[in-house]
Amino acid sequence: MKILYTAEATVAGGREGQARSSDGNLDVKLAIPAEMGGSGAAGTNPEQLFAAGYAACFESALQGSARRLKIPFEGSSITSQVGIGPNGSGGFGLSVTMRIRLQGVSRDDAEALVATAHQVCPYSNATRGNIDVNLIIEEPAAVPTAVSQD
Repeated sequence: MKILYTAEATVAGGREGQARSSDGNLDVKLAIPAEMGGSGAAGTNPEQLFAAGYAACFESALQGSARRLKIPFEGSSITSQVGIGPNGSGGFGLSVTMRIRLQGVSRDDAEALVATAHQVCPYSNATRGNIDVNLIIEEPAAVPTAVSQD
């Protein structure tokens, strides 16, 4: 595989620490959610970061798939939910649910786009066979509209 880009981040303090990318564009405090026995203090966690990364990557894969399949759509949004819990073998595992909304396409075209995107998305390829990924196509009316910041 020819590497096109390498992201680099350093974490100090684990789930209760700080994460910073080498270019400084990502600099976040990490905190354990109360649901996992943490204090629930302000801060993000690896599951939120993974959810955002997977959703962004998958939406880009949808856009590329639309160009490849010549199926234009008017807009999209993805809500990614990443769950974490005991895996029954003494460790922990992840699950992902992606709620995908596409505007301006038929149900059949939406299904074709999602299936194709799932084959090309690097996150989908990395997780395939490792964690459960549930792709749900939702009604397009749920797609938020941009709000002017004037």
